[in-house]
Amino acid sequence: MSKTGVIAGSGMYEIEGLKIKSKKKIKTPYGDPSAAYVTGMIGNKDVIFLPRHGDHHNIPPHMINYRANIWGFKKLGVDRILSISAVGCIKKGLKPGDIVITDQVLDMTRNRVSTFYDGKEGVVHIDFTEPYCDELRKLVIKAAKKQKVPIKKGGTYVAVDGPRLESAAEIKGFAILGGDIVGMTGMPEASLAREAELCFSGISVVANYAAGISKTKLTVTEVMEEMKGATAMLKSLLAETLSSMPDARKCVCGESLKEATI
Repeated sequence: MSKTGVIAGSGMYEIEGLKIKSKKKIKTPYGDPSAAYVTGMIGNKDVIFLPRHGDHHNIPPHMINYRANIWGFKKLGVDRILSISAVGCIKKGLKPGDIVITDQVLDMTRNRVSTFYDGKEGVVHIDFTEPYCDELRKLVIKAAKKQKVPIKKGGTYVAVDGPRLESAAEIKGFAILGGDIVGMTGMPEASLAREAELCFSGISVVANYAAGISKTKLTVTEVMEEMKGATAMLKSLLAETLSSMPDARKCVCGESLKEATI
């Protein structure tokens, strides 16, 4: 039976209709994941949740063990992942509270291990033309329409290391490159999921205006307040997406390693 994974902050497993069955700690060849995986069901759909920053939000973005997190989902039999994150908005027209279903990535991270393959098992070059699974994105968009959750159907996610917030000059540069939103956890989650042949879709909540766009100082408090305010919409969106998830995948994500190894 198909299993869907959800990566998010603490508390997002409190989705209406979710019946929690257990919590399970996983050992991986890459170290420990961020926390124990929460397993449960929505209707007849198996769901597995992981708080990426740990149970007490004590792991900063640059210290998250991304490889262990994705590998753990794979070990538990997950074939699709929905990734929820807070972001800053760069593009004119976006505002705090908006939900963006991302379709492209600009990876500006420098200090993260971003692959499972270090040459010991061959050299692997996955196709990353479309970083997110189109089939899964369409399921999320359809669910949003059904639940009347307002979303932006596309956007380019600029991934940075953090944990500091960006400078005004950096944001200006990201805008020139075509970035719409900026965050600290989108990569290498997406590329590792592709290497693991998992479907992956990003659901980004705009929590603040990026540096230089707003005249006010950026604070963590405003980020947390916006995420809290968007919780009801996110829970509704997730519940509908998960309950409508088909068992069989019809995309090509499950063959991502085919013809990718030298």
